[in-house]
Amino acid sequence: MESMVKKYQQKFRKVKEEMGRWEELQSRLISQFTSASAIIQRLQLLQDSKKYGALQCVQGIQDAVLAKQLESLQTILLSMNKTLEDFRGVSSSLEKVVRDGRQLVKGGSAVATAKQLQQRVGVKPSLADCLEGLRLLSEMHHSEYLLKSSVISALAKVSLTPSASNDLNALQQLLVDQPNIPREEVHGIFDIIFAEEIS
Repeated sequence: MESMVKKYQQKFRKVKEEMGRWEELQSRLISQFTSASAIIQRLQLLQDSKKYGALQCVQGIQDAVLAKQLESLQTILLSMNKTLEDFRGVSSSLEKVVRDGRQLVKGGSAVATAKQLQQRVGVKPSLADCLEGLRLLSEMHHSEYLLKSSVISALAKVSLTPSASNDLNALQQLLVDQPNIPREEVHGIFDIIFAEEIS
């Protein structure tokens, strides 16, 4: 049983690596979102010909500036979709770790009983703790990926509304907060799994 727990701890180390990758993607997505928001807010100003002052005498200036800004926005939106794909890759990787974890229990030389799943060796976690921890971490990240997808989809719609500024701030706050990944719960799971290394 102890050797099995060690195998699960290796899986949690893999999860930790994937979560590190997730944090890098999170920073990138927030940066992309901030850039897109700035352009969307600028677009509303650029549609007002009075904002061009003396430049109004330059033929086609308003259309050219708007076109350039829309082109930049399109490029950022494509980058955000690529970042979302990377998030999906992390989520899929975590789901695979969960499947592999379940297979460890089912595919061993002897299938673990319910009692064996709950059994602890010293301060080491039980197999049930390991399985539940992997499942929770995977679900949190999958739910957060779905939320991020919805927020990015909403971004294009928001750009067409007059109150875009407030909506953009609310959407950005959702991305920053990552409500589906409560930090205390994540730390709690890792504390249980690596209890003997902490003690």
